[in-house]
Amino acid sequence: MIDIDRIRADTPATSRLAYLHNAGAALMPVPVVEAIKRHIDLESEIGGYAAADRECDRLEAVYGSVARLLNAAPDEIALMENATIAWQMAFYALPFRAGDRILTAEAEYAANYVAFLQVAKRTGAIIDVVPSDASGELDVDVLERMIDERVKLIAITWVPTNGGLVNPAAAVGKIARARGIPYLLDACQAVGQMSVDVEAIGCDMLSATGRKFLRGPRGTGFLYVRRALLRQLEPLMIDHFAAPWVSRDAYQLRDDARRFETWENNYAARLGLGAAVDYALDIGLDPIEQRCRLLAGRLRSGLASIRGVTIRDLGRAPGAIVSFTMEGYEAERIVGSAAAAGITIGASDPSSTRIDAEVRALPVVVRASPHYYNTEAEIDRLLTLLAGLAHR
Repeated sequence: MIDIDRIRADTPATSRLAYLHNAGAALMPVPVVEAIKRHIDLESEIGGYAAADRECDRLEAVYGSVARLLNAAPDEIALMENATIAWQMAFYALPFRAGDRILTAEAEYAANYVAFLQVAKRTGAIIDVVPSDASGELDVDVLERMIDERVKLIAITWVPTNGGLVNPAAAVGKIARARGIPYLLDACQAVGQMSVDVEAIGCDMLSATGRKFLRGPRGTGFLYVRRALLRQLEPLMIDHFAAPWVSRDAYQLRDDARRFETWENNYAARLGLGAAVDYALDIGLDPIEQRCRLLAGRLRSGLASIRGVTIRDLGRAPGAIVSFTMEGYEAERIVGSAAAAGITIGASDPSSTRIDAEVRALPVVVRASPHYYNTEAEIDRLLTLLAGLAHR
């Protein structure tokens, strides 16, 4: 059982805002903010090097916390500046040649897809988009039929940025594992709103951010790389932390996932990330997921009864991102009206998921993303606002 009163007390902004923009950047709880501030204060008192030395045990513990979050081992975790860097370090470490195939989904995120395009331009690799099934999820049967000896990577976004779709990540993992194909999963919008078990999913690489549903600070992220694949990958870029300079003419890559890191880091932010992971683990990811789905379901049910609203979410069991449009109102106008009423929501541009947006002829959509610290009353506030707009 989630103690909503305690959690909202740890989230002071909830006293003045109905904050429903967690797919963008969630509100950090007090323990996360305190962890960051404590380290910044320590750096100001004794200097950055000495502060890192003094806090070395806490900094090391962040790897263990992230590993527990994912059901991984600490040596399979790299801490990164953000999810994009994490994803890029994994993707660009993979070798591609002319004719090699990359399989991805219709709802793939723009940052990932432009990387596919760049590698295709450089190497002659081919991007093949797996079509969606009737529910809007990646069609795993078609995926399996598309596989041949030229497929060198399956890379999908688990929960796309533009709606509630939850792609069948574990079903994809079974296919990838059975065929021995590397599988890169973008879990940016999944981590923090649902349980994530890399063993159950079967992915070889996973990237995520701290700032979204995990409720960590901006400028943090992490990368998981399965140990069996890890030592086959050499990062595109290295420094003397990732690969110590062992002799005048040689370097030696680290044996763990930290071969994807660099020497200089924001240690205050890392400690904030660790505090955010520990906070989520203390509550429990299963209760978090249940409450997120409950609140998102309440929102969708209410939207369905408002004149002129079209819910744009796909999938059989949508998650905590609720996307919709409203006849006669552009998304930014709705976002602005909500902000004026003390309700924070966001919008998603078609360019962020271009293939999906083109297939469905999507405009800019409104994006509301409740989290476990939200209340039913806050959901109803947004619904009341939208109903009022519909009757103008």
